[in-house]
Amino acid sequence: MQAAVYDHTPCALGEGALWHPERACFFWFDILNRELVTRRDERSHARLFEDPVSAAGWIDAQHLLVASSQALLRFNIDTGAHEDICSLEADNYATRSNDGRADPFGGFWIGTMGKRAEPGLGAIYRYYRGELRCLNPGLSIPNAICFAPDGRRAYFCDSVERKIMQVALDAAHGWPQGEPQVYLDLKAEWLNPDGAVVDQEGRLWNAQWGAGRVACYDVDGRFVTALELPAKHASCPAFGGHGLDQMLVTTALQGLDDPGPADGLTYIATFLDGTKGQREHQVLL
Repeated sequence: MQAAVYDHTPCALGEGALWHPERACFFWFDILNRELVTRRDERSHARLFEDPVSAAGWIDAQHLLVASSQALLRFNIDTGAHEDICSLEADNYATRSNDGRADPFGGFWIGTMGKRAEPGLGAIYRYYRGELRCLNPGLSIPNAICFAPDGRRAYFCDSVERKIMQVALDAAHGWPQGEPQVYLDLKAEWLNPDGAVVDQEGRLWNAQWGAGRVACYDVDGRFVTALELPAKHASCPAFGGHGLDQMLVTTALQGLDDPGPADGLTYIATFLDGTKGQREHQVLL
C-alpha cells in the first residue's frame, strides 16, 4: 500500500498529526520551524509560535490544547490567540515537547526531550482535569503515545530503546496501573519507533524513523502490514477523514545529509480494506 502527497511544503521535523472531528480537517506540526499547519481551500496554512510546538488535542470546535516547549496552551484556531493552561518544564530551556495525544478519559499525554536528544533528559507527562503529573521520567526520545480502543491500555516508547511498551490504565480516571510491559521489541530489526496510533480493531500503526513506512501490528505485537512512504523519516500517523478511513503521515528532513524531493512532505493514504481509526479523543479541561 502506498501513500500520496497531501501537502508539498517540506517539514524540517513533522510531528503531531491530528484529525479534528468537529472541524473535519487535519492538523500537524513542524517542530523546528515552530509551526502548526493545516489545509483548507487546497492550500496549506501555518501559524507561527514563539517556541517550538509539537502536539495537540482538540478541546472544542474553536480550540486546541497545544504543547509547546514551555507550556500547554489553550489555542484559538480562528484567531491564533492562546493562553497557558499550565507550564511544561518551563524552567528547563534544554528541553522541548515531542509526541503527544489525548486519551479516552479526556486527559492529554505529552513527552518532553532534550533539544539535542540528550540521554535521559526527557519524560512523559499526563494532564488531567487541572493536574500535570510526571508518569515516566528519565527518557531520551518519548514517542508512540496512543491508546487501546477499550481504554484499558496505553502505549509509549523511548525511541532509543527500540521497544514499544504497554501499561494498564485504571477504569475510572485513566491513570497508569502497575509496571509497563514490552509490547513490541524492534531491536533485532534495527527499527526506530516514532509516533503511533491505534485503529478500531486495536492494531497499532507505528511510524518508523529511517524505514520509510508506518508498520501495523496486532494486539499481540505481530506484524500485519505496512504503509510504504517515499520519504525516509516517517514520524507520526493519524487516522481521519469523514469515514476515519484515511491516514495522514508526517515526515522530516532532520538528520538527512542529502534529502530527496519526497522527504519532509506530508502524506495521506485511503484504506479500502475496511481499516478505520478511532475518533480522536476530546481533551476535557
